Order: sequence, then C-alpha cells, then structure tokens
Amino acid sequence: MIDALTLVVGATALALAAWCGFAAYRDQPTKDWHFIGMAVVTLLVVAQLAVGVVRLAGGEKPDDGTGIFLAYLLGAAAAVPAAGFLSLSERTRWGSATVSAGAVVLAVLEVRLFDIWGGSGA
Repeated sequence: MIDALTLVVGATALALAAWCGFAAYRDQPTKDWHFIGMAVVTLLVVAQLAVGVVRLAGGEKPDDGTGIFLAYLLGAAAAVPAAGFLSLSERTRWGSATVSAGAVVLAVLEVRLFDIWGGSGA
C-alpha cells in the first residue's frame, strides 16, 4: 500500500468525524456540505481500493494474508457510504452522529490496513 494515501484517508476520515460530530453536538442533521465531504473521503478510499487491487494483481502480498487484507479494504470502502445512507433515514442530530461514527470506523480500518500490509509502502 501507499503509506501517504493511507495517512490522507485516515486524516480526512477523522476530519469528517469531527465535522459531523460538531454538527451533532449543535443538534443539526447532515446537510449537503456533509455529503460533499463524504464524497471526497469516499473517492480517496476508492483510490486506495484500486491501488490495493493493482498491487495484489502485480504479485505483492500483504504480511498478514490476502483474504483479511481484501476484507478490510472492502470494509473501508463501504464504511462512509453506509453511514451516509443511514443518515438519510435519520434526519436529526443522530444522522450526523452516525456519519461521525462511520468516519471513526474508517480511520480505525486504515490503521489495520497499514498493519496488515506490513507497514511498508512505496
């Protein structure tokens, strides 16, 4: 994996978590700007998914196994979009809290992806 991309995804996920957490604190639902932020984070994760698949196809192997790596990679790609869809059904502060929680989950998944790959990058 590319360490810089993993770091950027994790940092943007934490920024999204703080932003939506602040909205929940202020008793606000997710707004259009939050969805734009979710889209940016999701695009970064999709880029990471593509890099991971290309590296695996090129013959590189994660230290802790390909199956677990792919599971975490797909989970990371689904975390923020799933939270975003859930927030659409809950148009209260809890929708913002759901997105915040999903973004924190993504940040944790990024740490695990880094560990599973072996902590080395290009």
